[in-house]
Amino acid sequence: MMTTISKAAGAAALLLSWYDRHHRDLPWRISPVMAARGMHPDPYHIWLSEVMLQQTTVQAVKAYFEKFRRLWPTVADLAVADTEEVMKAWAGLGYYARARNLKKCAEAVARDHGGRFPETEEGLKALPGIGDYTAAAVAAIAFNRQSAVLDGNVERVISRLHAIETPLPAAKPQMRMLVAEMTPQDRPGDFAQGMMDLGATICTPKRPACALCPLNDHCLALKTADPETFPRKAAKKDKPLRVGAAFVAVDQSGAVYLRKRAETGLLGGMTEVPGTAWTSRVDGDNSIEAKPFPAQWHACGAISHVFTHFELRLSVHSATVARSAQMIGSGENGWWEPAETLGAQALPTVMKKAIAQAIPHAFKDGAEPKRQVRKTAT
Repeated sequence: MMTTISKAAGAAALLLSWYDRHHRDLPWRISPVMAARGMHPDPYHIWLSEVMLQQTTVQAVKAYFEKFRRLWPTVADLAVADTEEVMKAWAGLGYYARARNLKKCAEAVARDHGGRFPETEEGLKALPGIGDYTAAAVAAIAFNRQSAVLDGNVERVISRLHAIETPLPAAKPQMRMLVAEMTPQDRPGDFAQGMMDLGATICTPKRPACALCPLNDHCLALKTADPETFPRKAAKKDKPLRVGAAFVAVDQSGAVYLRKRAETGLLGGMTEVPGTAWTSRVDGDNSIEAKPFPAQWHACGAISHVFTHFELRLSVHSATVARSAQMIGSGENGWWEPAETLGAQALPTVMKKAIAQAIPHAFKDGAEPKRQVRKTAT
């Protein structure tokens, strides 16, 4: 009878063989063929992609990764970049604390490590914005360290392999231990990427292609239960609904009045249209009476946006106004942005939705969020 260790080693070998033939081609990745030719992963590329991939799909990240690599080819380039330009380049990718930490981390690598990333999980976790997962992923993929990498795809694969009944997130320590047992000393980075690819392409949340899975003989969920029911998850709490208002001011030339949010808090340092003081815990005023300055404001519907922990519904109001000294000098940290450069600003998706609700063709590059037809929130 095979031991647990030999079973894990056998499964890892099967996975690596599958990965050699079926790996995804990704712009930050060194394929097995490239590795055989002596090429090595760039730690900067691995770190950058892993930070971008948190809570975001591979398809969405590809274009952002290429843009960052073009603008800032090395971590040293990113370290000296203007923070506002980094936020602009990140706009639309979401979870904006990642962008702020990305800049801080690049600065720390350049300042404290001579532009070279630490090679160990411990060293990587000492950097700003790098937690357990990112440290393990960079250590394994960039530096070939035997680190247990556990993302959403890997959680799904390992939970089905072992039919883990404990729901997430309580099951994470058990999952990490099982992944660590399975991770080989040889090619741990390819193993980690193979597990990710298996979860993304074969061991999918719905209708997994179990017949094509290289690990189907090892999968307890396939033998004893319905794989789709794994990983088990604790019942989700309903997300609270918060409300607020957004005010889109346009001048005679079509320029839109924007301002910068405070550096701390949700969407910190990003660009916005004037609005009320909503947070994840507190509603903002959603009436037209909350207008930021006198103008002929009129209601033009409402938009909704779902954040990680809450849903936000903004009533949107618009006005055509003249540029006035009274308005600019009223304490607003604002400016008039020409229509042709509006899409290049560090506008989070929720603000793009608000602008598009008031100005249907504001984003002419095809990035315009879907306009929502809804009665104004009350």
